[in-house]
Amino acid sequence: MSTLNQNNNSEKFTGGDDLSNFQSSRESWLGSNIKYLLAGLLTGVVFVKAEISSWYRIQEMFRFDSFHMYGVIGSAVFTAVVSVWLIKKFGTKTIQGEAVVLSDKKFHMGVVWGGLLFGFGWALTGACPGPLFAQITSGYPQIAVTLLSALAGTWTYGLLKEKLPH
Repeated sequence: MSTLNQNNNSEKFTGGDDLSNFQSSRESWLGSNIKYLLAGLLTGVVFVKAEISSWYRIQEMFRFDSFHMYGVIGSAVFTAVVSVWLIKKFGTKTIQGEAVVLSDKKFHMGVVWGGLLFGFGWALTGACPGPLFAQITSGYPQIAVTLLSALAGTWTYGLLKEKLPH
């Protein structure tokens, strides 16, 4: 069992050494969610300005007509690899002083099937989950159907999770 000590308050987290879903009680619900709302708004503005949420750019990518989206995705993967390496190398802590725990993931065929399903949905709709809200607020309300479908798919996965190959 892992124990976190914060301001003379001892909180216990049961679940081994994986603290990834543990939120510090020092932070209020409102404060926590306001910063995520602001980060989401900033991300949406960047998506729109960089044309990452553009249906036309996404279709160009799947037709191999333009390097734009491959450049964006490639730079994101590079940034993530370097960031994870730095977090592991320097033992980075969160703002609250908690250790950042990155657990290893096991490979299984469900990842392949899920990735294919995700890719087909992305190609058909021209949207992955990230830019859905940016597309809706950019004046494409028909994307709400895609958002509702993504939510229905997530709900269905949660319902069938125990029966799927993991």
